[in-house]
Amino acid sequence: MRGPFGGLILNIAFRMLVPFTIVYGIYVLCLGEFSPGGGFQAGALLSVGVLLARMILGENARFNVLGKTSVVLAGVGTFLYTLTGWLTIFGGGRFLEYDFMPIRMEPAHEMHAMAIFMIEIGVAVCVMMTIINLMDAIIKRGDEDGSSK
Repeated sequence: MRGPFGGLILNIAFRMLVPFTIVYGIYVLCLGEFSPGGGFQAGALLSVGVLLARMILGENARFNVLGKTSVVLAGVGTFLYTLTGWLTIFGGGRFLEYDFMPIRMEPAHEMHAMAIFMIEIGVAVCVMMTIINLMDAIIKRGDEDGSSK
């Protein structure tokens, strides 16, 4: 699965579809607190955009994350989620008690919205990279067995 897949029609269709998938994933992430959606759905959509780009355009796709970079970014997403919770503890509250974020904002609900957004970004990055890692593991295993040919 190193080379591009498909012909001219698939190439044109997915070159138009991938940017819209990624933009919609960012939209779901940004409006996840106020509407259905959030970090998990945004991470799944963003990973679909990356994986479609990789399938159609091959390893040289513009939206591509490979190998150890995706594992590290999954850890970064988890760290961001945890950091948000620990910031509330350092601010004098309990874990994920958003009124005690060390950054003060007026009105107070803005601080709550910022903390939720930080958590959603962490979840989206972690989910996106985990799905990409799972697909990489499946593809690598198929290449080792020779069954993907």
